[in-house]
Amino acid sequence: MPRRLRSTPLALALASFALLAGLGARSAEADRTRACPDGMVAIDDRSCIDRYEASLEQLDETGRVLGAHPPNQPVAGKRVRATNERLGAPQAYVTQLEAKAACEAAGKRLCTDREWIAACKGPLGTRFPYGERRREGACNDRGTEPLAALGGRAEAISTWSFDTMNDPRLYGVPGSVAPSGRYDRCQSELGTHDLVGNLHEWTADPEGTLRGGYFLDTTTLGEGCDYVAVGHDAHYRDYSTGFRCCADPH
Repeated sequence: MPRRLRSTPLALALASFALLAGLGARSAEADRTRACPDGMVAIDDRSCIDRYEASLEQLDETGRVLGAHPPNQPVAGKRVRATNERLGAPQAYVTQLEAKAACEAAGKRLCTDREWIAACKGPLGTRFPYGERRREGACNDRGTEPLAALGGRAEAISTWSFDTMNDPRLYGVPGSVAPSGRYDRCQSELGTHDLVGNLHEWTADPEGTLRGGYFLDTTTLGEGCDYVAVGHDAHYRDYSTGFRCCADPH
């Protein structure tokens, strides 16, 4: 018969220590998150980040909420405030300046590159929010080209006009933008969703940086959390540009 291995006192002590250390780390992380505004999780002791990509609500001149802002419509000078919730409609067609203003209206700010990367890679520094290797279908990163679906030609991307790239119909094409958190496996260790895929996300970088890729591509300009598109004008927007907010703990 096979021999049964016995745990030594040292092995038991080490296992207990590892368990307690893990519980302690999770408890400290939970304490940090409790210090964050509602709907956010702690990146570290210094900053918090929204769990989900930002949706918008429209405000009147007094700050009263008028209702949800259509996610396929540009902000175009409207007064809006960022929100984030599971299965919300993440806002596209948004510029870096508009994203910054929407975060500030919510008492938050656009994430720095450091914050965004730390939230995506987590404590272990993995290439994807969920681990080191790509998991097919985990994130919304293999969608349908909406311009082609509406009769455009994918090979003609260099000739697409600003108006074409901002056609509001592009948002509703099946296989394009998904509700926030719909891909439940696209979650980081910290509890953030959709940092890779779904929509590009603006950061506060003055060089005009978008991170994480979108529903068609998370590999061309880097893999997963390392995907970065730079050099965009702060007034640039299209059907793939979105954002989320960061904030200081209470």
